[in-house]
Amino acid sequence: MISQMKSPVRRKRSALGIYTSYTLRHPLLFACVVIGGITLQASSLAAPLYLRQFFNILASGTPKPGVVNHLVQILIIVVVIWFLEWLSHRLRDFGTMFIQTKVMADILTSAFEYLLGHSHNFFASQFAGSLTHKVSKFSRAYETMFDSIVLQFVPTLLFVVGAASILFIRNHTLGIALAIWAICFIAFQVLVSYLRRPIRIARAAADTRVTANLADAISNQGTVMLFSGASYEYRRFRATVDVWRLALMRSWRADTTIWASIGLFMLAIEGGLMFGALHYWKQGLMTIGDFVLIQAYLLTAFDRLVSVNRELRRFFDAHADANEMVEILDTLHEVHDNADAKPLEVTNGIIEFTNVAFHFHEEQGIFENFNLKIHGGEKVALVGPSGAGKSTITKLILRLFDVKNGSIEIDGQNIADVTQESLRNAISFVPQEPILFHRTLMENIRYGRRDASDAEVVEAARKAHCHEFISHLQHGYDTYVGERGIKLSGGERQRVAIARAILKNAPILILDEATSSLDSGSEILIQSALQNLMSGKTVIVIAHRLSTIMKMDRIIALDKGSVAEQGTHQELLKTNGLYSELWRHQAGGFIQDE
Repeated sequence: MISQMKSPVRRKRSALGIYTSYTLRHPLLFACVVIGGITLQASSLAAPLYLRQFFNILASGTPKPGVVNHLVQILIIVVVIWFLEWLSHRLRDFGTMFIQTKVMADILTSAFEYLLGHSHNFFASQFAGSLTHKVSKFSRAYETMFDSIVLQFVPTLLFVVGAASILFIRNHTLGIALAIWAICFIAFQVLVSYLRRPIRIARAAADTRVTANLADAISNQGTVMLFSGASYEYRRFRATVDVWRLALMRSWRADTTIWASIGLFMLAIEGGLMFGALHYWKQGLMTIGDFVLIQAYLLTAFDRLVSVNRELRRFFDAHADANEMVEILDTLHEVHDNADAKPLEVTNGIIEFTNVAFHFHEEQGIFENFNLKIHGGEKVALVGPSGAGKSTITKLILRLFDVKNGSIEIDGQNIADVTQESLRNAISFVPQEPILFHRTLMENIRYGRRDASDAEVVEAARKAHCHEFISHLQHGYDTYVGERGIKLSGGERQRVAIARAILKNAPILILDEATSSLDSGSEILIQSALQNLMSGKTVIVIAHRLSTIMKMDRIIALDKGSVAEQGTHQELLKTNGLYSELWRHQAGGFIQDE
């Protein structure tokens, strides 16, 4: 197995390819968009042809018998074409509205699902605000890119090709001139948009950094206030905003230059085609209606091509935004289920480490050939100095990281060969610093077993001794706890986390300093609740406060990633080893002083 900290394997996909695959999941809606778009362009090309005929008749002089009727017939046809154009527009808009909302919803949910599948280390290395911003931009970018391609680029291409073809039929020279100009114009826009790519990427990155820094400062507002860091955070955020402003200015300066060049392109083709038409009119090769036809096509083509320039900027900006999330989607999950992974079946709760090797960095080893067996139903405590590997053991059991070599087995099943969901369902974990959802207390406790009834939630809260403070709240169990549970005290959050573990009632229990945030009175109450919770379970307790683990079946003293000694509290006190030294520094020292 691969160490968690090695560079993950990456796929290589494009945002456009991902968006296309999602779009084609709705073929009927996409067909409405395509059919509506093609019919719309055909109508836009057909109407000027009949108007050409209309104005040629008008320019012929005094009306002759039947001419007015002919003109009325032509106008009726034009009106029908305009109605068809209106109808096509509505069909395209109908398809666009439904397909975009469906695909954007699919993209959001799929990105969210894949993001949550990333490892503990991935989230530890990312800003939560930055990830949120990337997911949001990834969905919005689809709307922009779809509008650009389906509603601008393709329709413009169809119209320009159609207009050039019709002009070619009327006059080869003018048709070829329009086609060459359109090709040069589009090539110029694509080229300058590509050259702007580094500027767009820098702008997108600067935008993300602004959001990340903003979220980081807001989420740590308490620390900012306690350390009088408001001025420092302001200067830091201002520097980030200045970088973003400069990136935005570079982008806008490039746009201004492009727009100036587009104006020259417009002047060239407008003057060139009209002078050419005048030349052929003098020779009797073109009519007044042809001038109307050329002008109608040019005005529409100018409007479309100017929109293309605007859309190219929006398209590539959206593409740069989307690629930030694509990088995350293309990063394979570092901890993942094997193709043939099976659910974990816990019978006794025996946990065994066999020749386990793990390290966070190549130069910083934690475990090398580490061996440890915890018997089913045994209650063990892990003690030792910081960095000894206590918390790492629990993280490896929970498979927040994969070991480099060796194996970890639960009841003879290698945890690398079982599903992560079944593994974590079999373990109740109470961390040292529990983080709660910004949801109600009822929802937070019920997270331990989401199908539990209200009565079962209240009973778990009673056992964890948090019902007392909840019942005094104005909204009781319907009280929202704030982001990360900030509205509760540390001890209250700890008791809610314990209630959640009681409700889950998993066969394996891991307590990481579960009583560290409690006052002495609350700790006495919780200790009795924990004794009931531990009954019949395999229990691993990490404790720095050694007085809380005196009654454990076995105490394992770790030092530098290996087992220094193990035994009961009384046995280890007699060895005069690491544990007795730690004890003297804590409870033992106080006892001797009394």
